[in-house]
Amino acid sequence: MEPPRLSLPFYVIGHKNPDTDAICSAIGNAALLRATGESSAIAARCGEVPARTAWVLEQAGIETPPLVTDVRATAGMICRRDVVQVSPTDTFIVAYRRMLASGVRCVPVVDGAGLVHGMLRYLDLLELLVPGDASGIQARSANVSLSKIAVTLQAESVGAEMPAGDDEEELILLVGASSQSTVERRLKLAGKEGNVNRFLVICGDRPVVQHYAIENGARALLVTGGNGVEASLRELAKKRGVIVLLCAQDTASSSTLIRCSRTVRHVMEKNFTTVSGSEPVTRLRKSVAHLEQDLFPVEDPIRKEMIGVLSKTDLIDPPRTRLALVDHNEFAQAVTGVEESEIVEVIDHHRLAGNLVSREPIRFLNEPVGSTSTLVARKFRHRYLEPDRGTALCLCAGIIADTLCLTSPTTAELDHEMLGWLSGLAGIEPAEFKKEFFAVGSLLATGTPDAILNADRKEFDDEGVKVTIAQVEELGLQAFEPRREELEKALQALAKEQSYELAVLVVTDIAEHHSLVLAAGDPVFVANLPYARIDASLYDAPGVVSRKKQIFPAVCQALRRAG
Repeated sequence: MEPPRLSLPFYVIGHKNPDTDAICSAIGNAALLRATGESSAIAARCGEVPARTAWVLEQAGIETPPLVTDVRATAGMICRRDVVQVSPTDTFIVAYRRMLASGVRCVPVVDGAGLVHGMLRYLDLLELLVPGDASGIQARSANVSLSKIAVTLQAESVGAEMPAGDDEEELILLVGASSQSTVERRLKLAGKEGNVNRFLVICGDRPVVQHYAIENGARALLVTGGNGVEASLRELAKKRGVIVLLCAQDTASSSTLIRCSRTVRHVMEKNFTTVSGSEPVTRLRKSVAHLEQDLFPVEDPIRKEMIGVLSKTDLIDPPRTRLALVDHNEFAQAVTGVEESEIVEVIDHHRLAGNLVSREPIRFLNEPVGSTSTLVARKFRHRYLEPDRGTALCLCAGIIADTLCLTSPTTAELDHEMLGWLSGLAGIEPAEFKKEFFAVGSLLATGTPDAILNADRKEFDDEGVKVTIAQVEELGLQAFEPRREELEKALQALAKEQSYELAVLVVTDIAEHHSLVLAAGDPVFVANLPYARIDASLYDAPGVVSRKKQIFPAVCQALRRAG
């Protein structure tokens, strides 16, 4: 059975530098998707929430959608979470049984704090049974804990007190199967060499051999086959500090199981690669392709704990983040990583542009109305559903903001119809709501130049010319002149840093339907803007309020005139 993975999210998300319609239509469409079976749909945003939009969310009692700046699938998203693993202090027998039961051939070695210490492969386990140099004393030695031996053999301790903890010792195994004189000679020789206190003597029902082991001061005596030790020898063992273990297994089996009591830390691979849970899968695929390692622990990027594992085969065709795009239809305005996501739906009211593509057929709704929220509202109506009050209020706000309460030249009959229906569900009067909405904090009065330029800015590519248009909606234009100089410098810097041939800031008086247009970039393009010129970079545009229907076509006209 394939171990479970963390499910990738399904985001309903608007464009970068989102305005009220982008955020509110995402909230509405996510609610609709959940109501029609897409239970995992989440409204998200890929930019800061404007002050007016924040006010709307507060009025609606809806939490601010989470900020999502990158939708690329990461190692942490697609890794297997239910991981077969072992501890550095686990014995061969524990690791072997766990790997055998799970059918895996490689596992991470992880401590109690979740930190990875190494990788353990099936072949590594053989090193615990057969040391690399299987000759001489090396073949008879084992670095092992006596308490681990006792646990593995389910042995009873009847001699000197067992050491506390699981500290390992370098023990020399002596199987007492030779003649009694041979065993005695070997133990006495070890005494002269000064290492008899490292000997673990293994024998069955051989009281004389048991006596030799205890008398000569061996580290431990293992009595096999269910045999016992005389009371007098037990007492002698306690006096001499010799540990005595009694087990049911025969001598041959016991000798093997002693090596099976060695811990995996001795043979785990310590030269291994881990990956961060935040690493994008596309980048990870390239970085691990040349490595011989096949299984990679995935670590939490902050705590460094292991959160899962990935194999190279997991990276061949990984799952993708699902997206429903609202209020835009081109990659240039979309969240980072959109090219690597699975786009399932687009709802928009702007021109078709850019290079948006999909792997499979998708739902695509694009109509010349004043607001994306209008189209989302109609989808509720078509399904004979009513949004709850909070969602209805958000959709009202999206329509009011984008159509200036049905006075913008972009307004369509459907906008009137949907706002009338939604305002009843939300319990608001649109004209009064418009006053309160646009009365919320003036961005020109309180915002930094960066905040003003990026609060509602879109990027376009018109026949190879890179353009950006930012728009700020105010009640009156009196706050512009005191900030004109710093805004112009910021606009020029933006054009230079982002390589825009033309960068425009439109300050719109939504009460009087009047805009000021500040421009930077190629002087030829700036000079050809079709508005009343105030000075070299500022234009007066009475009656201009719509970026989509008035400002962008005028910018395109300037580009063509310059060409």
